[in-house]
Amino acid sequence: MLQRVRKAYDHVVVLDDVSTAFTPGLVTGVVGENGCGKSTLLRLLAGVEAPDAGRVLVTAAGGSGHLPQDAGAPAGSTVGDVVDAALADLRRLAARQRELEAAMGAPGLDPHGGGPADLPALLSAYGEAQSAFELRGGYEADARVERALAGLGLAGLERSRALATLSGGQRSRLRLASLLASAPEVLLLDEPTNHLDDGAARWLEQHLRARSGTTVVVSHDREFLDAVAAELLEVDPALDGGLQRHPGGYEAHLATRAAARRRWEAARAEWEARREQLRTTGDDVARRVAPARERRDGDKVGYDFKGGRVQESVSARVRANAERLRRLEAAEVPPPPPPLRFALPPGAGSARGALRAAGVAVSGRLAGVDVDLGRTGRLLVTGPNGSGKSTLLEVLAGALEPTSGTVHRRGRTGLLRQDPEAGDPGRSLLAAFAAGRRGDAEEDARRLLATGLFAPERIGTAVGKLSTGGLRRLELARLLTERHDVLLLDEPTNHLAPALVEELEAAIGRFPGAVVVVSHDRRFRRRFRGEVLELGGAA
Repeated sequence: MLQRVRKAYDHVVVLDDVSTAFTPGLVTGVVGENGCGKSTLLRLLAGVEAPDAGRVLVTAAGGSGHLPQDAGAPAGSTVGDVVDAALADLRRLAARQRELEAAMGAPGLDPHGGGPADLPALLSAYGEAQSAFELRGGYEADARVERALAGLGLAGLERSRALATLSGGQRSRLRLASLLASAPEVLLLDEPTNHLDDGAARWLEQHLRARSGTTVVVSHDREFLDAVAAELLEVDPALDGGLQRHPGGYEAHLATRAAARRRWEAARAEWEARREQLRTTGDDVARRVAPARERRDGDKVGYDFKGGRVQESVSARVRANAERLRRLEAAEVPPPPPPLRFALPPGAGSARGALRAAGVAVSGRLAGVDVDLGRTGRLLVTGPNGSGKSTLLEVLAGALEPTSGTVHRRGRTGLLRQDPEAGDPGRSLLAAFAAGRRGDAEEDARRLLATGLFAPERIGTAVGKLSTGGLRRLELARLLTERHDVLLLDEPTNHLAPALVEELEAAIGRFPGAVVVVSHDRRFRRRFRGEVLELGGAA
């Protein structure tokens, strides 16, 4: 439970006056943009960090476990060291039982209590330790480690093996398997599906659904959230209280967002209709005059008096109507942000691009590949890490010369790289967006804000202060606002909140040109409509 928690880093507030509670026994998914405070939330719950203000209360008789996104390890650590660290509580309980067993077998024990060697007290302490050990499944812990390692693709991993010999993905899976095997009552997971293939992700989903404890998981993986989460917690500093709870899983969250969007659109339409009505009424009243009639002889005073009263009445009504219009416009219902949309290709919006690659290869990075993509083609590139997927996109974009083979391009290509680059950290967001473009600052700001990816107050932020998700939005904004015939997208859903990923998918679907995508996103791949190119190992 968090009660009015505040947390800041270097005077940048991440969580401000945040309060929430987690339902025991449920899996709660935490979603939001990179840098919004999701990982901070988990670290506070884990006790790794303390809040600057407020209270964090975690009650877990069965212990708690935390999997950070990036966890280091002491030099010289082995696989066994990681397992033992995760099972430390269980190891301690087992050692305590052995100590008590030895004490109960010692000579001079007083069976009736009250003496220096008190059997009833030892029996009571032993019973507590044994109950806690059994509650956590201590006797099956090592077997659970083996099952978890196998489920996550690390079967047969030797305990004596040095961590330094494992890849980053293997180390991450080892820590996850060890933590799951420790069976804590409260489980805190930060992006646990990173580095998992489809089979390992499905195993993890089944494991979490079968858990009896409380689980809080930060994830951008929509398929994973839909499979395990009973509720979602959205973290967004723009929300009242910084958090919003969404009952139900990911699909329910999407339905809630869609309904909220429809209500917003209806409220905006109602506001616009009311504004038009007041404007029309004001114009009509202002044009009205006293009914035309001929003035009688000697009736000048009466005629002028009555005419003046009519004009005063008309003026009062005009002023009242203008005041109503002023109040309405002061309480404007802003239009909902427009959906993401890629700029139309050059040539009056007609897609004319094409890509053809024959036997392209890059020594040590990409084996020979053929690509034949028409002007509206769709191609999904898959394959294991190291098979050359990103290399292929760089070759197709012309950013990397192949060692062998040829590439023919027709039209303009736009490349979204897998890892966003900050560039000059002191440059403003607006300056980075406008780099290499023609136009003045006002026009650049208008184009950037039209994407809906950044709020107006953010465009002056230094690039160096942007999160990885913010950098991803910046590169996406540049790509959205430039005209291309062919889009080359390398893991486009990385570092983006699920709601924005949904919008991006729809924008890709609407794009009239050709698209080549590299993606590990299971939901994206499942929904993809087009050809699939699977790469093998590097040349």
